[in-house]
Amino acid sequence: MSIAVFPQTVFTSHRPFNHYGADDMQYGDLSESALKNEFRLTHISDVVDPFTLTRVLPFSTPQNRFAGVYGAHHGQPLTREKAAQLLFEEMQVKCWPYSMVGPYRHLINRMLEHMMKGTGSPFSHVLLDQAYREKILKSNEALINIKKALNDNIDFQNKFYPANKIPEITSYIKKGILPKFNSLFLDKINGLGITIHDVNSTKIEIIQLDIRDKNWSAKIKFTGQDHFGLDLEDIKKERFRQFQFFKIWFILQRYDRFGFRPFMTNMSASVDIQGSGS
Repeated sequence: MSIAVFPQTVFTSHRPFNHYGADDMQYGDLSESALKNEFRLTHISDVVDPFTLTRVLPFSTPQNRFAGVYGAHHGQPLTREKAAQLLFEEMQVKCWPYSMVGPYRHLINRMLEHMMKGTGSPFSHVLLDQAYREKILKSNEALINIKKALNDNIDFQNKFYPANKIPEITSYIKKGILPKFNSLFLDKINGLGITIHDVNSTKIEIIQLDIRDKNWSAKIKFTGQDHFGLDLEDIKKERFRQFQFFKIWFILQRYDRFGFRPFMTNMSASVDIQGSGS
């Protein structure tokens, strides 16, 4: 019987890493006509009209009781760059309800700044790795299932894990829910639900496995990746389209006059677990 050698990947999600062809990674691909007619995006911002590149006057916003009284007047004309700057600044203000508490509330601002640079390069941050590790430990179905698989399949007499039993670990992991930032309440206001929410792709590796008598210890590494971008279906959903934050985001990303690039968000975390045979 062959012996499993570590490090070894024991799980990779079906959604691939670095999938730049995904719809939410597209940018600058929609015209003004499509945005208005297909997606019904008209009033986008309280500060800028992105279609005319002009300032929005205070009495022009739909919330104002005098809206429309003075006709369709606009404020000063803006360059594309200035309009984009003002829209990003407005997003940073309007993200507050989604990121009002906790140590991770400023991550959304860092990610908006990264998007404004326009390079599309991947984003990572030590606080994001920390949040990912905390989520793995709190929502630890994957860890529990890895522990069960190791307890059941380690050859304690010869102190090794059989190579042909690696698929058993994968099978156990698939039975559980992978870590996501989608708690019913906290992730909606701590900045993690709006920056990550779902984790698009996950890889799990056993980095090290030590077996002693009837006990074992292992180091497990999780690698996660999400897309900081909006797809066409997102903006069609009322829970997105009703909030100006997401409408501005969609316009900055998908409108052919702006076309700011979405990007991959990378995170990783390692945790230690222990177990024993029966």
